[in-house]
Amino acid sequence: FKCTGALVVLHGGVRRRRQMCIRAGSWDRDLDALTGELLRARRAVTDVPLPTTLTASQMMRLAADPDGFARDLARPMPRPPQPAARRGTRFHAWVEARFEELTLPLLEPEDLPGGDAEIADERDLEALKEAFERTAYARRTPYRVEAPFQLALAGRVVRGRIDAVYKEGDGATATYEIVDWKTGRGRTGDPLQLALYRLAWAEQQGVPVESVTAAFLHVRTGEVVRPADLPDRAALERLLTQEEALTHAYADGSGPADGAQPPGGDAGAGR
Repeated sequence: FKCTGALVVLHGGVRRRRQMCIRAGSWDRDLDALTGELLRARRAVTDVPLPTTLTASQMMRLAADPDGFARDLARPMPRPPQPAARRGTRFHAWVEARFEELTLPLLEPEDLPGGDAEIADERDLEALKEAFERTAYARRTPYRVEAPFQLALAGRVVRGRIDAVYKEGDGATATYEIVDWKTGRGRTGDPLQLALYRLAWAEQQGVPVESVTAAFLHVRTGEVVRPADLPDRAALERLLTQEEALTHAYADGSGPADGAQPPGGDAGAGR
């Protein structure tokens, strides 16, 4: 708005140009103040170091959404009660109880399985059990269930629990299959999760990683998905060190400074 040119004449011949100029000047000052505040916020960087210990779920979150993960670390929020998660825990417990000869581990509340379950109600839980009974894994006895692990990666420790491990053969020729139960309605499995599980199990057992395979069982459909070319140790460590730098760079969620782009473009999405 420019205060030049002819006078503005309104009702009753009252001249308003001075008042409009004053109002426009006030708007300009407000806009300048808001713009400056926005620019200062974009330049601000909150230093949020990665924890020395991560869960497998946290590492997947870091890889899929570094900004969101950094914000969660900076401003952690309590999680509301999740009835679906409790039903997921019951489904895992039911699967494990089918194999009475197995010694089941004692779990802390935060380690209970099934936290990411999508089980709507009791009827849905029963349908899920029936669906599992139709899979080939219902007739196989796991070697281990809810197997805990701690994996050292790039100076940090990634911990988690593997739903089930199946063993074939003995001695030097033994092979293992890691299986993660997926109870959701979509194909939500992240190969990064299986890569972590496979490497952790191989190193824990002292066997070549090539002797360990990994799969998702989508319980509702019975589909078994075995992702090819899972990342090896070097790739996992590279991911962790790259994302650590990224978390420090724009932990406030405002985006990379000075027009920089995240390494590797957009990332895709355990306990």
